[in-house]
Order: sequence, then structure tokens, then C-alpha cells
Amino acid sequence: MGLSITELTNHVAALPPDIRQVFDRIFSVDEVKGELKLPQSMLPWVEHQFGSVDNIVRQRIVKVTNRITFESSIFNPLRALRPHRFQRKKRMHLEGSFEIKDDHFADPIHNTPEDPFGRIKGKYCITAGNVAKYEGLHGVIVFDDPDPLKYGCSQVADYLETGWRWSLQAHAYDPEARYFLFLWNCNFRAGASIPHGHAQVVLGRHAHYGKVEQLHRAASAYRDQFKVDYFEDIFRVHEALGLGLQLDHTRIMAYLTPLKLNEIMALAPALTDSLKEDVYHVLACFRSLMQVTAFNVGIAFPPLGQTTGWEGFPVIARMVDRGNSYDISSDIGAMEFFGANVVNSDPFRTADVLFEYIRRDKKP
Repeated sequence: MGLSITELTNHVAALPPDIRQVFDRIFSVDEVKGELKLPQSMLPWVEHQFGSVDNIVRQRIVKVTNRITFESSIFNPLRALRPHRFQRKKRMHLEGSFEIKDDHFADPIHNTPEDPFGRIKGKYCITAGNVAKYEGLHGVIVFDDPDPLKYGCSQVADYLETGWRWSLQAHAYDPEARYFLFLWNCNFRAGASIPHGHAQVVLGRHAHYGKVEQLHRAASAYRDQFKVDYFEDIFRVHEALGLGLQLDHTRIMAYLTPLKLNEIMALAPALTDSLKEDVYHVLACFRSLMQVTAFNVGIAFPPLGQTTGWEGFPVIARMVDRGNSYDISSDIGAMEFFGANVVNSDPFRTADVLFEYIRRDKKP
């Protein structure tokens, strides 16, 4: 059996002293035990649902907090075994026909608005203006293929490149708008309101979006205090634990304080071909090996144009598994809104599966 998040303190203790020092200044780890007394009447159900009564009466819970960004995640793999209810027990087909009734995205030229500066056409997609905006410059990238889970490396790269071209055109239209996010909600469970495959792009004014600005300020304060780059250090820690992988100019991490299931973070100096390919690899691994049918992608960019104060801030892609599209139980509740992220996956397992997939795919 490989490494596990439930043994994180032991893994950290085995790190070389210099890496251990970096880990301790970025992360704190708290292990707690949850104990229960079960009535005899519950024992058969617990055994059937969770596999072991002993695992339930004495549970090991790991809390990981990023001291720099104050991201916090709580891990208990047993929560993945809780009862779920599904609309259908059939997984969405990835091959064959995929039909949508009243699909306005099927003919975007005639059935979607365009941005004031026009449309951007990619090889496999085209942009449209978002009908219900949450930003002054807010576009949609409509995929040619309606099936949101039918994509290859060329398609993903084109979606990202088209989004980048949209940001440059939007910035030329409004030079004060400089803060760019690329967003992809795949399927309803991940927040999509339309089943036809699509992504969103936004470009804001005055300051970056709150969570990106918070990260930027935390990284700047870290550099001022410790005289080293935050992103270099956080990757060093993940790499030393077996949770980080360097690919060309992209650094990939199975993040230790994930937002939700199987979060992967990728850092790159720009929207390089390597980053586009690696985003595809993550999503292909989600789809092919982890049976993921809903996911979120968020890619934050440094400000367009003059970047004083943002030197060294990378392009940051975060990809999160949102589970089975037909699961009607929500994966986000009050704890996520008001406390910390409760995560049912194990970053070490996520890293094992993803990194093996990438290494196998990249073999000549």
C-alpha cells in the first residue's frame, strides 16, 4: 500500500530537515480521533456500508491548514463511503450520440449574442457573449462538440488558447480591464446551467478577483518575510512528499489543502503548450481512470499589461473532481461555506493515479 493522508505526520517527519522546515512554515497538521458507541442494531448496516465496525468506532481525522493562505482541508476517507442517492445508476456515455433538446449552443452564430468586440473562432470552439453576466466583460466559449466529456488534447488546448485570445481582444477593447480568469464548469453538478460543453472567460477591472488577490498578497508577504518564492517552496514540499511532478515548465501538485475531491494544481510561467497538455492529462485521467463525470477548472492569470508587484506570480490552474453527475446529494454544505473544506479523497492516492497516467502517456 502506498502513502496515505492519514499518516501525513509520519511522512513529514521522514522529510530531510530543510524540507521539513519549509513544510512547517507553510502547513500545520492536526490529527484527531473520532469515537462512537454503536447500538447492536446498527452493526450489520455499518459493516455493510463501511466495511468494518472498527473503522467507524475509532476514526482517524486529519486537518491540514495552509498557514500562508489560510486554506484548510479536513480528511476522513470514510466519508466517501456514506450513502448516496442517484437519479440514474447509468454513467453518462462518452461515445456515441449525445443529443440535447432546444440546444441554443448548437448554432451559436444565430442563437447567442456576441461581445462588443466580436467573436473569437478557434478550431473546435467559438466565443459568445454571456447573456447573464457577472462581469462587464464576460464571455462563453462554446464547444463544437456538445458532449462535455468528449474532448482530446487538441480540443482542450484550443479551448484554452481561444480563451487567451479572447482576453487579449477584451483588453484591447477596454485597456483598464486586466484581470483574467478562465473557468470551466463541466455538467450540472459542477455548476453548468447548459449541458452543451462550454467554458467561461471573464476580465475584470481595478483588482484581481478576491481569491486570486488574496493568494497574491499572501505570496508577496511570504517573499518579504522569508526572502524566497512561495510557489517554489510549496512545490518543493509537495514534490518531496511524492505529491508534486515537474513536467517541462509545468509543476503539478495533488494539493494538500484541496477545495474538494482530487484537486490538482498546476503552475506555469505562462499559458504554455506544456500547461495546455497537462490540463488535458488531468481531465483525461479524471474521465478515464477516476470515472469523473463532473469537474471544475479555474485558471488565474497575472494582470495583462503592466505587472508591477506581480513579478513571479505564475499562471495557476486548479482542477477539481465534482463526482458523479447523477448524484443528487450535494458535495458542498455549511462546513465548506463557513468553516473548512471537507475532503473525501486522499491526495496521495490522487497523485499515484495521475502521475502514473501521465508517465505512461508520455512514454515514446
